[in-house]
Amino acid sequence: MIEFLRDFQDMSMYLAYNTNVDAIIYLNEKHIQSLIKEFGAENIKKRMQEYPREINEPLDFVARLIHALKTGKPQSVPLMSYEVDKWFNSRFEHGVERIGGQVGIIANLLANLEFKKVIAYSPLLGKKQAEMFVRRGNLLYPVIENEKLALKKPLEAYKEGDPVKINRIFEFRAGTRFKLGNEVVEVPYSGRFIVACRSEEFARVETSSNFKPYLPEIGEMVDGAILSGYQGIRNHYTDGKNANYYLRKAKEDIKLLKKKKDVKIHVEFASIQDRDLRKKVIFNIFPLADSVGMDEAEIAHILSVLGYRDLSDRIFTYNRIEDTVLGAKILLDELNLEVLQIHTIYYLMYITHRDNPLSEGDLLKSLEVGTTLAATRAFLGDIKRPEDVKVGLNIPFNEKGEYVKLRLEEALSKMRTREYKIVITPTRIVKNPVSTVGLGDTISAGAFASYLSLLMRKGAY
Repeated sequence: MIEFLRDFQDMSMYLAYNTNVDAIIYLNEKHIQSLIKEFGAENIKKRMQEYPREINEPLDFVARLIHALKTGKPQSVPLMSYEVDKWFNSRFEHGVERIGGQVGIIANLLANLEFKKVIAYSPLLGKKQAEMFVRRGNLLYPVIENEKLALKKPLEAYKEGDPVKINRIFEFRAGTRFKLGNEVVEVPYSGRFIVACRSEEFARVETSSNFKPYLPEIGEMVDGAILSGYQGIRNHYTDGKNANYYLRKAKEDIKLLKKKKDVKIHVEFASIQDRDLRKKVIFNIFPLADSVGMDEAEIAHILSVLGYRDLSDRIFTYNRIEDTVLGAKILLDELNLEVLQIHTIYYLMYITHRDNPLSEGDLLKSLEVGTTLAATRAFLGDIKRPEDVKVGLNIPFNEKGEYVKLRLEEALSKMRTREYKIVITPTRIVKNPVSTVGLGDTISAGAFASYLSLLMRKGAY
């Protein structure tokens, strides 16, 4: 792990597009029972069965929140109504406000790990957002001055009047108990439920027209790029534009980043509720990426739109490693990826083709970087300097670690995998995490950066 931290000091990364402020609410039994009393257990159960995929009224929120608490799985649901936004303000006090969005979280992480240069771009940069980036000389925001590219500290680059997106994060703890009618529910795992603001002004995932011509220059100066935020795109906009317009622009961005140098691109995928939009993102963006990161639920969602409904349902229902491996093989081949990275509660997995220059041992080292960084963040709440990682190294792997390895061995013995390299490592789990927000982003960023580091060490990149 320490060797990678030294490598990181010589590496540069470009990040785009999504940043926001996370307003964190720490849920307790009193919060939950109050909501159940207000909306009624039977009404909540009925709406849970309908499984609303976006929040248009408060009952949608309560139903999806209770579903998340019962399963103990992290979830994110878009908030579409301004009136419901006001309702939240009247009901909940924020415990903490901090930087959010995949770009925001990853930018601060990499800057604190002392990467040589971290260039973070978001179409909107309000003052409150800029203030949440760490004050380090290596964290920079691109601006155009006198028709030339300049890199400035975020606080020197924010735009007066730019709005700031606020997502509400409801953190819950394992062991929390509450009554839903006659049913007593105990939350099985710690996690978070995200109410993601989807106002139209924040749904324009694009590079500004004045900065876009300089993307080839950015591609030349970095070792890799992590792109995220596509889940914010809408099918239709009030000005007549649509998802196809923004996806076309996003594809242009990737091609421009690779124009002068074949820089490796990692896409961090997040849940997209709309099936048609999910399909468009998958077929437009993934084939241009080298690496993609996601959890097992997101694999199932993607398999569903690719036509593998039975396999998708099996992953959702049983969470078996053999089904995840089969699904990962399909995604790797059909979407022409170099490497697929999967993060779950109990394990992390890489799948790549047999001709990948990294050995299985190298790939395992990369995954271990990801889980160690995530464990450090969960224990401390944040990573503020490279030395903090020692905390993560002392956190044990989860109790199902050996079982997970055996299940993978069984799965590989039953299916054709000769053309692939597939490795798995158990996660390091903190029993009482300070926070769970951003752990998947932390895993993906650490794994991708260490993957690039290993390729460079071998002279393969």
